[in-house]
Amino acid sequence: MKTNVPFPAVPSDAACEVAPGDVRSAMAGRPATPLLDTVTTPEDLHRLQPEQLQQMAEELRAEVIDAVSVTGGHLGAGLGVVELTVALHYVFNTPKDIVIWDVGHQAYPHKILTGRRDRIRTLRQGGGLAGFTKRKESPYDPFGAGHSSTSISAGYGFAVGRDLKGGNNHVISVIGDGSISAGMAYEALNNAGASASRLLVVLNDNDMSIAPPTGAMSSYLSRLVSSKEYRNLRHLAKEFSRLFPRPLRNAARRAEHYARGMVTGGTLFEELGFYYVGPIDGHNLDHLIPVLENIRDDPQGGPVLLHVVTEKGHGYRPAETSADKLHAVARFNVVTGAQDKPKAAAPTYTKVFAEALIQEAEHDDRIVAITAAMPSGTGLDLFGQKFPDRTFDVGIAEQHAVTFAAGLACEGFKPFCAIYSTFLQRAYDQVAHDVALQSLPVRFMIDRAGLVGADGQTHAGAFDLAYLGCLPGMVLMSPSDEAELTHMVATAAAIQEGPSAVRYPRGEGTGVPLPVRGEVLPLGKGRVVREGSKIALLSLGTRLPEACKAADELNGRGLSTTVVDMRFAKPLDLDLIQRLAKSHEVLITVEEGSLGGFGSAVVHHLANAGACDRGLKIRAMTLPDRFQDHNSQVKQYEEAELTAKHIVARALAALGMAENSLGTLAHSVIAKNVRARPIL
Repeated sequence: MKTNVPFPAVPSDAACEVAPGDVRSAMAGRPATPLLDTVTTPEDLHRLQPEQLQQMAEELRAEVIDAVSVTGGHLGAGLGVVELTVALHYVFNTPKDIVIWDVGHQAYPHKILTGRRDRIRTLRQGGGLAGFTKRKESPYDPFGAGHSSTSISAGYGFAVGRDLKGGNNHVISVIGDGSISAGMAYEALNNAGASASRLLVVLNDNDMSIAPPTGAMSSYLSRLVSSKEYRNLRHLAKEFSRLFPRPLRNAARRAEHYARGMVTGGTLFEELGFYYVGPIDGHNLDHLIPVLENIRDDPQGGPVLLHVVTEKGHGYRPAETSADKLHAVARFNVVTGAQDKPKAAAPTYTKVFAEALIQEAEHDDRIVAITAAMPSGTGLDLFGQKFPDRTFDVGIAEQHAVTFAAGLACEGFKPFCAIYSTFLQRAYDQVAHDVALQSLPVRFMIDRAGLVGADGQTHAGAFDLAYLGCLPGMVLMSPSDEAELTHMVATAAAIQEGPSAVRYPRGEGTGVPLPVRGEVLPLGKGRVVREGSKIALLSLGTRLPEACKAADELNGRGLSTTVVDMRFAKPLDLDLIQRLAKSHEVLITVEEGSLGGFGSAVVHHLANAGACDRGLKIRAMTLPDRFQDHNSQVKQYEEAELTAKHIVARALAALGMAENSLGTLAHSVIAKNVRARPIL
């Protein structure tokens, strides 16, 4: 079912040579999508003829490319599942039938087909569509997902819930080959495979190459083994085998499993209790739809795993030829694929970390680096180029990554475990039990700490200060700029008594000069940036420039202000905190983290030390106690009230000064200064 795609041909001198009608072709303005224009919901899709579906897929792919070129976001994953998305919504009756997309960044085509096309160019923008599936956004998003490997567990929950209520709808969990590397996916497969609940797991194999090449024979076999006739015959044979003694019955079962495994693969999934179908070409609707219909109409039910082979970035030449398949992109030129990335004013914190770690590793061959499927996201791709034998990408398996690092530490190595803040949450038991409890010197380099902008709620690094700060023996650092980060990498390398962590944000640094190699910082000691006498601002992390701006305004209004870069959330600089508490009327903590973090620790200490008994006014500024929606980082921090003007307002409120009295205060200070001048 191949039809022309609504794209004009690309001129011969274009950057990507493509044939007329190919979806890779560029367009002047928006692509023509006559079939897609008739589809608002999957109910409209059901009215199409099977021979129209390929054109629908091509138009849907064109719309995804055009939309993401405007908004930026995840591209390659969505392009790889266009045909699968069309097939699922065509065969099944969503949203009654439940479709759960693992991770969610592959769900852009799904969003277009489920009533959100008119908003697709608001993706990841403030007030617009989320970049991941979100329950509050649509009834077609039954389960929210920003982290991987959750779809099978959630799907099994939906299936059992349906059975308990006496329902008869279908539940489909779509999981990628990268996501199925996580232990949670196998826990779910093991549990669901032992049940009789009807559940379809679609394994989207786009990278692991775990399947043999697909073709006509593979498609035929998949249709055969998924057919009602074969399943009925298999069921009959199973019933007949009950007449045999147990050893013969078990031997017959194993023979059938392995015989099918030899021609179709999937023996592992069969052993976990799933009926395996595949592999089939995930871009061929003539293969996909009959197999899905067979599974849908199968009277036997039970758990089924359908193995589809796809290509990430399929149908768009720049994505197909890119090393990362254009997984995540900024706004881009559709013709060339060139991304519209503004020139960086300063290196990113991620790159600074990588270069600092390389410097340390050149002086210490015990340093090793570990990432959980995010080598480029954490900067360890750069480290891996320099030290390939000392770099370990364990796949999407954060729990394993942490305990693996613990084992390396036991052997005398210095493991640096680089994981995003939001993903480290998935390995909290391992951090607590396998590392902290044993006082093992594992170094956690926590990227994307604080708010992350367009990735929104699922990726915000809001909680690490709280969940790590409560662990005994943990050293917890947060740099105020990229030079401080360099020093903290060196400090972490030097800590051998127990675990340590450095949290740093997404995005560029401040542009300060960088040392060639970091210096080891005094453990648990902050630094006074500005000295005052009335208000003390204790900043942890990269809100320090905002604290300095606030101090400038407060000083200008006659309120002498101290600013401290605390550097360490644990151990706290207790001597400095107590000195400031005694010599200042107001003490304000500022952090890019949730309740229960740095500010809570400071207040806890001062309360127990009796500092609050003498009239000290303490305020703690944190992220709000809610999950913030996606927006730009600047707007997110404005919404969180963690900017200079909010710090000023909090200080004035603590002193009992209304904001509208600022002008009066400033006027009186100026008048006083004017009266004090000698008359010339």
